[in-house]
Amino acid sequence: MKHIQDTICAPASSVGGGAISVIRVSGPDALLLADKVVAFKTGAALSSEGYTLKYGTVPDVDDVLVAVFRAPHSYTGEDAVEISCHGSVYIVRSILQRLVDAGARMAEPGEFTRRAFAAGKMDLAQAEAVADLIAADSAASHRVALSQLRGGYSRELRELREKLMDIAALMELELDFSEEDVQFAGRAQLQNLLDSAIFRIEKLASSFKEGNAIKNGVPVAIAGAVNAGKSTLLNALLGEQRAIVSDIPGTTRDTVEETLSLDGILFRFIDTAGLRESADSIEKIGIERSYSSISKAEAVIGVLDGCAQLKDVQKACATIVASVPEDKTLILVRNKVDSYDAIAPEEFPKVDSFYRVLPLKYPAFGTYDLDPEKLAEKLAFYLEKKGVRVPPDFRILDISALTGEGLDTLKGLLVASRRQGVPDSNATLVTNLRHYEALVRAQDDLRQVQVGLDRQTPTDLVVQDLRDAIYELGTIFGEVTTEDILDTIFSRFCIGK
Repeated sequence: MKHIQDTICAPASSVGGGAISVIRVSGPDALLLADKVVAFKTGAALSSEGYTLKYGTVPDVDDVLVAVFRAPHSYTGEDAVEISCHGSVYIVRSILQRLVDAGARMAEPGEFTRRAFAAGKMDLAQAEAVADLIAADSAASHRVALSQLRGGYSRELRELREKLMDIAALMELELDFSEEDVQFAGRAQLQNLLDSAIFRIEKLASSFKEGNAIKNGVPVAIAGAVNAGKSTLLNALLGEQRAIVSDIPGTTRDTVEETLSLDGILFRFIDTAGLRESADSIEKIGIERSYSSISKAEAVIGVLDGCAQLKDVQKACATIVASVPEDKTLILVRNKVDSYDAIAPEEFPKVDSFYRVLPLKYPAFGTYDLDPEKLAEKLAFYLEKKGVRVPPDFRILDISALTGEGLDTLKGLLVASRRQGVPDSNATLVTNLRHYEALVRAQDDLRQVQVGLDRQTPTDLVVQDLRDAIYELGTIFGEVTTEDILDTIFSRFCIGK
């Protein structure tokens, strides 16, 4: 990072995408530079009070409004101005160039927020929440980021860290009086405090799975045999032609991902290659990725082909169910039920063993005469016979990805699956991988402390493990950190924030 005493400038809003753009300037000469670039109708920025809005003109460029902020009552804790101008790319570039010519420099990614952190306006966890808040694209991710920005998460960590520091102080005091064989803290009391601390850290660390899903989208794999209609279903859920749809088996050879917010929850849908045996080396790679996506997904939509013979539906169902981990949500759907309306039931042909596949003018002949409940019974019986675990509440949902039939019910089931067991709106969730890893390391250190106390390990060694845990918690909200860590964190921010 360049010199923190520089006065920096950058666009704080997207350029060229709207009627208005905002240019942010912060640093010791922010007000002076505003006066050099803007001709104000009355007074100067340098003589204005904080929280003042001033009208002026950037000669030969644009009329502007300038908001004046006085240190320390600004986002960065420094003197700052925000120049509102028209959203033209040319106008924004011209004003920035004049600011640079007057003595400012262009800000680095995240430099405004980094200065806010350095000025004590927020801790490191709150600073990272700023980036999450900007990137939030669902009500749930917005709620979590806003909660972290307001400091609830940091307060919990600080309280926990202070308790551990109290324990460490008592144990280090014993070292000072080691010759007198004095104990300032009872070992039973220390064990209780450690148990409580470990429990709280475990609870925070275990929330990362849910927090990460909220932040990045709940991964939902769409899986099934070839030509079951998986890509058509993805397109129908998104309301756009995102995936290629074709009658040719094996069209999808790689995963296709897209996000969609449902009832305030962000879902990341993953269209996968059809599950089958294949000699095609490229398709085989796609199928391997399909199984990988299924194993990593939080929910799986298993798509069964409603126009396939029952024996093929049974085989496809067994393949899907066997590949979904027990702790994941599985929703089985029978697709293409719109085809059942194409021909009157009495006109459906009888299955002729002479044909492997009947002519295309007969679009459905395998499961058309089975309602979803009967089909579920047959499939459950088949799974048991094959030794495949039948999921609890096993059911089949009829849908048509082509007409949209049943899709609202499918969306409702997905939302309901995330509502169950999700922490309440006031619960603290960990959404940051860096925080999660620090919590895990702190947890391991505290367990070492417990082992040391049980084995009556020398106090100085036990205290070192305790100090390591305290250090790890401190890295989360920036109590202890390094320039390399800060550079890495803030380099991920957008320019102007």
